[in-house]
Amino acid sequence: MKFKNLLYQSDNRIAYITINRPDKLNALNALTLKEIYEAVKLADEDYETRVIIITGSGEKAFVAGADIKEFSKFNQIEGTQLSTKGHQLVFDFIENLETPVICAVNGYALGGGLELAMACHIRIASTNAQFGLPEVSLGLIPGYGGTQRLPQLIGKGRAFELILSAKMINAEKALDYGLVNHVISLEELLDTATKIALSICKNSSTAISSAIYAINAGFDVNKDGYEIEKESFGNCFGTADFKEGTQAFLKKRKPNF
Repeated sequence: MKFKNLLYQSDNRIAYITINRPDKLNALNALTLKEIYEAVKLADEDYETRVIIITGSGEKAFVAGADIKEFSKFNQIEGTQLSTKGHQLVFDFIENLETPVICAVNGYALGGGLELAMACHIRIASTNAQFGLPEVSLGLIPGYGGTQRLPQLIGKGRAFELILSAKMINAEKALDYGLVNHVISLEELLDTATKIALSICKNSSTAISSAIYAINAGFDVNKDGYEIEKESFGNCFGTADFKEGTQAFLKKRKPNF
């Protein structure tokens, strides 16, 4: 599959998706969102793919926001549709994906860019990364999950401050807040993401999918996370991976998942 605004490659059970609009600081327009969905879906449906890494092209920006020109003249109905479609097509889709997604933030992650990063399961950042949700400075609020995921990750008070002030924070502050897992030099960013991905690849893909489901359930007001955990834990006992993993442990060998 060919993409206009993305680069896609797969290697050693890892799919790499690079948002490639460097002249626009990788801003998200409708086509880019559609292609992100298609690329993530392609990777998820590939039996060989165990982990997906999403990053941006160039050294300045992961994604510096949405392409404002596309919606600057939208009315209320069109604005609601824009948000709803984005949630369904990309952000909720990635968050609930059975395949783990690592976001390698290489520079600015603003607005929709930060929301994309927060939808991923793991975030690492380069030392030059900057994070923010500047929507209120445009007369808007975050529309792709920012008002929900940011408080979950860094706490309600800090989320209020960032969203209401529209200010940016640097990578070290993002690490201190718990917004990202690691801060790495730009040169080492992808290598570090790959090392994390490879450590995940060693483990049971069915168990990983169940873990993602159970963790997400704890943040869903319509689900009981503890009950989901019990059910998912029990379901693991019926999988081939459980049999392989336990037998490998008992026989003191590495499992072959």
